[in-house]
Amino acid sequence: MVKGRQGERVRLYVRGTILGYKRSKSNQYPNTSLIQIEGVNTKEEVTWYQGKRMAYIYKAKVKRDGTHYRCIWGKVIRPHGNSGVVRAKFKSNLPPKSMV
Repeated sequence: MVKGRQGERVRLYVRGTILGYKRSKSNQYPNTSLIQIEGVNTKEEVTWYQGKRMAYIYKAKVKRDGTHYRCIWGKVIRPHGNSGVVRAKFKSNLPPKSMV
């Protein structure tokens, strides 16, 4: 908490689960990922997150820039269905290993 401030802490991020890629019956489109954001359960709640940035953070074996952690940045594009799932586009497509 910041010195001299009263009240609750401000939440700076929300966790999400990667469900997979956007797909049809026979094709999948890896340039768009489906993400379930914690606490978002309706299409109306997604509107606040539209346009917000998201980060996929992972740990690599080789150290780069003094750290083992890397990040792929993305953006929430639109809702997917009625249950609060969002479509997101990342700077580079998310690796299949991210959907465990």
